[in-house]
Amino acid sequence: MKKILILLIVLISFSLRFYRLSDYPALNADEAAIGYNAYSLIETGKDEHGNPWPIHFQSFNDFKPGLYFYLVIPFVKFLGLNEWAVRIPGALLGVATVFLLYLLVRQMFKDERLALVSSFFLAISPWHIHFSRGGWEVNTATFFIVLGLWLFIKALEKPKFFFLSAVSFALSLYTYHVARVMVPLLVAGLTLIYFKRIKTSIKHLLVAGAIALVLLFPLVRDVTKGEVSSRAAGVGLFADTGPLARIEEQRGEHKSYQGFIARIIHNKPVNYGLAFAKNWLAHFEGEFLFVSGDVIQRNKVPETGQMYILDFLFLVFGFVFIAKRPKGWKPTLFWLLVAPAGAALTFQSPHALRAQNMVIPLVVISAYGLISLSQALHSFFDKKVLKIIFATFLVFIGIGYARYLHMYWVHMAKEYPFSSQYGVKELVSYVEENKDKFKKVWVTDRYDQPYILFLFYTKYSPQKFQKEHVLSPRDKYGFSTVKDFEKYHFEAIDFDRIRPDNPNTLIVGTDEEIHNEANIVKRVYGTNGYLYFEAVAN
Repeated sequence: MKKILILLIVLISFSLRFYRLSDYPALNADEAAIGYNAYSLIETGKDEHGNPWPIHFQSFNDFKPGLYFYLVIPFVKFLGLNEWAVRIPGALLGVATVFLLYLLVRQMFKDERLALVSSFFLAISPWHIHFSRGGWEVNTATFFIVLGLWLFIKALEKPKFFFLSAVSFALSLYTYHVARVMVPLLVAGLTLIYFKRIKTSIKHLLVAGAIALVLLFPLVRDVTKGEVSSRAAGVGLFADTGPLARIEEQRGEHKSYQGFIARIIHNKPVNYGLAFAKNWLAHFEGEFLFVSGDVIQRNKVPETGQMYILDFLFLVFGFVFIAKRPKGWKPTLFWLLVAPAGAALTFQSPHALRAQNMVIPLVVISAYGLISLSQALHSFFDKKVLKIIFATFLVFIGIGYARYLHMYWVHMAKEYPFSSQYGVKELVSYVEENKDKFKKVWVTDRYDQPYILFLFYTKYSPQKFQKEHVLSPRDKYGFSTVKDFEKYHFEAIDFDRIRPDNPNTLIVGTDEEIHNEANIVKRVYGTNGYLYFEAVAN
């Protein structure tokens, strides 16, 4: 029976992550960059900017960790450069994580029921589904973290698994920046928690540690490069000057600005420490977890938290019952404690993407709360009442689940029309059909790195692109872009300025950028029905 149940859970997980995977949501610029760089490596052995087989991909000068790019390569090779090739690895790893969680919980707690319910909760988790349905590197990092922990727990009985655990944890660091903060903390915590059990396997641990160091040496060498570290600094907590301004304000309220008390109480360690604590705590707020989720539209579904509202009840009971029977829960609780640490070191908090690994300990505790609550109710009610209570739970779980699916599939793209790059695929199709009629094609850059989506959808020759393009200096957000390749030019549309100086040009802009009286030859709508572009034959 348990094999049938876990098979059903995996099938549910698969269907939720693969249904309409290629077209919903629309491909975004980061995904296009992953796909095109994988395509460029296949064709030339270099990324889009001519860097041979990099560890971090320069891309928009944001230097993305490279492991997911390499996972995409075989899919691009055999399926071609398309949305499926970019997204299948992430969706597969999302499904695999659901199954791995079943194995992990069963190994940790020797409890089949808790393993099944935890796996089911992850299978239908809004947080996990959202980042499994796309080329999100963070989802791959979460997979390797779960795999690493499962192998670590197995190694407590069979020390040879320490080697594989070290490899898995090391691979997670090649996948996503935040893992480089969270994973070392998690490993340190596991070492302390299980020290009495692992000290008898010191030789295995030393070999595993040596393997990890060898694997991480190229990463460490690459991270120390100025370009890679500067990107991390650009989104880091210390890029926020607010705590510095607060120091000036607070010291100015003292009689002596440079006095001992002013300097010892109001300084960088104190103020940035408070900022970190505030960011960390923000990830445990009820509004973020159960009501509205992330503030960034790309990372959320309308009127939906990162978890279901009913999970609040299960989590409360989960923590209550853990407090009564804490044995075996230290690793899960410690994971939950350190899960948002990397996200808290950035100035955007709470952040669903950077803190995605939080979902694992949360669903396990939630599952434990449901199971423990059901066991407790058995001692208070007879079978008829229990059936009514459990039926009520199932109804509310079903309603929450159905509402989430409705908001995701019906409302997300309409209420958040700029959360992904809807309309660009349709635009590229039209432009490619008509570009030979024009000397130049001028496209607005209003919508996030359009050049990479044109490269992706046209399958533009990487050899040609590497030779002819120039990457712009970083903007105020730390990103660079490409303004020109072939006959394409990407820039905001100042219609009155560019029209007289650019005859025989197809000008593509937003409705706000194009005059109503212009010779509009094409209006481009996204699959959500929103008007994104208007094309003018100049």
